[in-house]
Amino acid sequence: MSKFDVVALGELLIDFTNNGGSEQGNPMFEANPGGAPCNVLSMLENLGNRTAFIGKVGDDFFGRLLKERVEKQGIDTTGLFLDGEVHTTLAFVNKLANGDRDFSFYRKPGADMMLSEGDVDRVKGLLEETKVFHFGTLSMTDEPAAAATKLAISHAKKSGAMISFDPNYRAPLWESEEKALKAMRYGFENCDILKISDNEVELFTGMSDVLSGAQKIKEEFDIPLVFATLGPDGSMALYKDMVVKKDGYRNPDTIETTGAGDTFCACAIDYVCKNGLEDLSEDKLLSCLDFANAAASIITTRRGALSVMPKKEEVQNFLSK
Repeated sequence: MSKFDVVALGELLIDFTNNGGSEQGNPMFEANPGGAPCNVLSMLENLGNRTAFIGKVGDDFFGRLLKERVEKQGIDTTGLFLDGEVHTTLAFVNKLANGDRDFSFYRKPGADMMLSEGDVDRVKGLLEETKVFHFGTLSMTDEPAAAATKLAISHAKKSGAMISFDPNYRAPLWESEEKALKAMRYGFENCDILKISDNEVELFTGMSDVLSGAQKIKEEFDIPLVFATLGPDGSMALYKDMVVKKDGYRNPDTIETTGAGDTFCACAIDYVCKNGLEDLSEDKLLSCLDFANAAASIITTRRGALSVMPKKEEVQNFLSK
């Protein structure tokens, strides 16, 4: 029996989210712990999974805050390293009038980029004792973290872990779109479970029809299970010859969408952890999508993500209304 259900690697940072204005008319930002891989683990912990994180933050106020918050969520931090020379990565998230988000990153470099192959080897045991290994592309924007990510995937695959991948494309962090697409391709080539957003499908395939684009990716890279998210319109799952769709929950209390995709991703991974990748039925996948859509809807009513993920009972109560 594996010690962990899910181990994730990647960025851990502070999301400064817009929280109104001051009396002087200046924008006010709240410092929320964030970073997609750890957001995913936080929700997985709320769903009863044993998790661990591999990454790097600065040995500074923000880095120590992040370590404390991650541990508070129950996530194992054996693989979280503190860098004494490079500061913790910061991201400022501003909500636009149309509901989209504008990201400004302070990461040239950021500590998350400094994760090395040596760091990964030091915690190799985490990767040998997990059911699922999860990663995204942002740990592959620069070296040495890109090489560290690939080494971690290699260790996890050798141990028999299922590989989960979420591209989590953020244009400002890539020196070119071509480099981002190359990292996405690497993820597709190595994953068993893919969570991808509608805009990422279009970016990679050039196809505006999400289903057709997702099918193309699934077939080209022979990915067993693909989840495609459609924002407020819900989600779909592609498995074998099945396509299962579920409408989303448009929440009137939505204030921002940070963490919605990560929450959905965690619910999808949780479902696979508990049910495996064999013999999934249409009803099972529909249940998975419904729960994940509901959880994602709940997180949009809160600022931040990592520290405020919904509990399992909250999602169940939401669905029972």
